[in-house]
Amino acid sequence: MAARVEHLVTSGTFSLDGGTWEVDNNVWIVGDDTEAIVIDAAHDAGAVLAALDGRALRAIVCTHAHDDHIGAAPALAAATGARVLLHPADLQLWKLTHPDHSPDGDLADGQVLTIAGTDLHVLHTPGHAPGAVSLHAPDLRTVFTGDTLFRGGPGATGRSFSDFPTIIDSIRSRLLTLPPETVVRTGHGETTTIGEEAPHLQEWQR
Repeated sequence: MAARVEHLVTSGTFSLDGGTWEVDNNVWIVGDDTEAIVIDAAHDAGAVLAALDGRALRAIVCTHAHDDHIGAAPALAAATGARVLLHPADLQLWKLTHPDHSPDGDLADGQVLTIAGTDLHVLHTPGHAPGAVSLHAPDLRTVFTGDTLFRGGPGATGRSFSDFPTIIDSIRSRLLTLPPETVVRTGHGETTTIGEEAPHLQEWQR
């Protein structure tokens, strides 16, 4: 049986550059009845554990290292034995939240993660953060974009470690080239599709 996608929303705060904001985060679980990976262990390790319901957790994949996306990663790893994977370009951000705990492995552009017979292709999509990645699962017709692409536009680039021209280039070259029917599963808020977002690229650049 092919992998399926499950969705959990957890709530907490995001802090950077001296500010703190209340946020709701999307946590994505990809797998089958026996094994899974978690994309972005946000805020509440207990809630993620409950959603896993005893399945073997093979990896905790971080789309980037802002604290709202990685806050529960070490606790979830400790509870399950899963490895935490992060693109090394975001290690400096990671250390702001977890100075005494390092990720267990690196993510790299072109890497393929396989869960429940389904491949997820790692796409390096910097801009919101230097090591931001998206995960494209062609068999599921979906891409997990973290905070790189949302319904209605790119992720925020007004804080440290971010850059607007870079995120636009990532979206144009790595995401909008995917099939238009690809479902975009984001780090916050509602899903969208590549086809819905592609026509708006020029507007975002104004």
